[in-house]
Amino acid sequence: MSDKLRRLNSFFKIKHWHFVTAFLIFYDIIAVNASYFLALWFRYDCSFNSIDEMYISAYFRFVPIYTIFCISVFCILRLYNSIWRFASYRELLHIFVSSFITSVFHTVFITLVFSRMPISYYAFGAFFQFTLILIIRFSYRFVLLLRDARVAKSEIRNRVMIIGAGVAGTMILRDINGSDKISGDRAVCIIDDNKNKWGRFIDNVPIAGGRESIFYNVKKYGVDKIYISIPSASATDKRDILSICNETGCDIKNLPGVYQLINGEISASSLKPVTIEDLLGRDPINIQSEDTFGYIKDKVVLVTGGGGSIGSELCRQIATHNPKKLIILDIYENNAYDIQQEIMHSFPTVDLVTLIGSVRDSRRLDVVFSKYHPDIVYHAAAHKHVPLMEDSPCESIKNNVVGTYKTAYAAVKYGCRRFILISTDKAVNPTNIMGASKRLCEMVIQSFAKLLSEGREDCIYPLYEHYDEFFDENKVGLKAQVKTEFVAVRFGNVLGSNGSVVPKFKKQIEEGGPVTVTHPDIIRYFMTIPEAVSLVLEAGAYAKGGEIFVLDMGEPVKIADLARNLIRLSGYVPDVDIKIEYSGLRPGEKLFEEKLMAEEGLERTENKLIHICKPMDFDPVGVFESVSNLMEDCYNEDPKIREIVRQIVPTYHPNN
Repeated sequence: MSDKLRRLNSFFKIKHWHFVTAFLIFYDIIAVNASYFLALWFRYDCSFNSIDEMYISAYFRFVPIYTIFCISVFCILRLYNSIWRFASYRELLHIFVSSFITSVFHTVFITLVFSRMPISYYAFGAFFQFTLILIIRFSYRFVLLLRDARVAKSEIRNRVMIIGAGVAGTMILRDINGSDKISGDRAVCIIDDNKNKWGRFIDNVPIAGGRESIFYNVKKYGVDKIYISIPSASATDKRDILSICNETGCDIKNLPGVYQLINGEISASSLKPVTIEDLLGRDPINIQSEDTFGYIKDKVVLVTGGGGSIGSELCRQIATHNPKKLIILDIYENNAYDIQQEIMHSFPTVDLVTLIGSVRDSRRLDVVFSKYHPDIVYHAAAHKHVPLMEDSPCESIKNNVVGTYKTAYAAVKYGCRRFILISTDKAVNPTNIMGASKRLCEMVIQSFAKLLSEGREDCIYPLYEHYDEFFDENKVGLKAQVKTEFVAVRFGNVLGSNGSVVPKFKKQIEEGGPVTVTHPDIIRYFMTIPEAVSLVLEAGAYAKGGEIFVLDMGEPVKIADLARNLIRLSGYVPDVDIKIEYSGLRPGEKLFEEKLMAEEGLERTENKLIHICKPMDFDPVGVFESVSNLMEDCYNEDPKIREIVRQIVPTYHPNN
């Protein structure tokens, strides 16, 4: 058979919807005529013999004309082409319009051409016609709804509790309980803290109570999943609710933010698995892009330690705001290569330079700064692992303190405008050499800032371990052409960074446990990597010279609770499926970290979550002399390096 004949055969082949259309036409012919006959019959008390002969005659003569007109109107308004199992308000509107048009035609034509009928005939006839036409079409949808509901009930695999009876919660409810969503998930109850909603229903799903009733209703309704749809709730409320839900053992999904609500993107697919970051309970830092990134645009930006956790995120965010040139400097080639490839792929227009080098190498730094003359330096290069630095204290001083001094010196020498040091809350009253080294770094950059502000840059000398012709031994200091603005940014632990407890815990969970925590009462402040980088970028915008910026990181988190939450999020029961063991505090570790020393005070910034730590009073020249002597001691591997550092940093109390 040729393709043409096959297409003709397919065209003329009777399909199922043809039978449906034929049935509807037959039904409509009966309905439109029966409607007005019933109206006339009711007008005469349901007695056919009592009906006036004039009215009966007019009705029967008009029937053929009216039938043809009605079927024509119904065809034009597509009452025979809709798929009625999906009928909605649009189909309802078409039925209403067709009934209105045909009723007006009936009233005018039969009155002018045949006979004026009783008023009740017109009114009741139109009403009966609209009702009969509507019923046959939407009854099909109603029957299918009942059938789907029975099928869905028999196929329910997951009983869902929805947290939030607002707009977002209602949209999620209707998405998973819709008649065409035979997915196995069905909402069985809703939780909302608004007492006015308790005991009421949304789409026949009860609002069962507030957050305090979550445990009770999980058991009562046999809940398998919890969908949290409260995008506009505060971070603290979300954390509290997530913590409760996390104890139930149910699978939890969360609607990340209010932007989905604004954009109309609310559906079950927009829900995401709960992450450990969701349980921190802190509002995100509000960064004003105009103020923050205005100073980055069209500038040459250098990121030391650019391949690390913080450094690589700095590179990503800086690349989005049109720097003139972005320079990545890192000693570890694999990390440098990874972020280089990512930036080249994601931001192909960025002028990117990736360099290998150490911040401890004066000659390498001099070459980099003399060639590229960076306007802004983000100094993220540092040794950060507390236990490792306790075993190699001299390396901590070499890399952190000496490296910071040398990078800062090069920045001043070659006219860098801003220098931002990445610091840590471990620098406050440190008990380990890593924290003490970072406190020394803060003192170094504050000393640079103070000397520059006082016009005493000639007191700033280069540091170098071995004399050669590269440096002039008789150099009496430098004369800065640009007053570099030095600031430090102090924050707590970063989730997901190299050395963070979270990757360690995840690995232990994957291996079946146990998860090791040093102490049951140990607490830490936490933030996400993007939050930390946002703070660093904003610090650069606020910089005037010598400040230490401190983030309000919310409430500290117990590491043991963090471990339990990770175990639950991984689908296990803490201390049952995965054991938690306490290994004891490590060398240099303390139970809690502080954000400020007793001598320091706080000033507010435009961002209420970011504060400025008031500089402490110390002799900057004395600091530089101490650092110079300390460099010699650490390169000589002096075994008393901790005691030497303690004399320079009086708040350092080694924890042996």
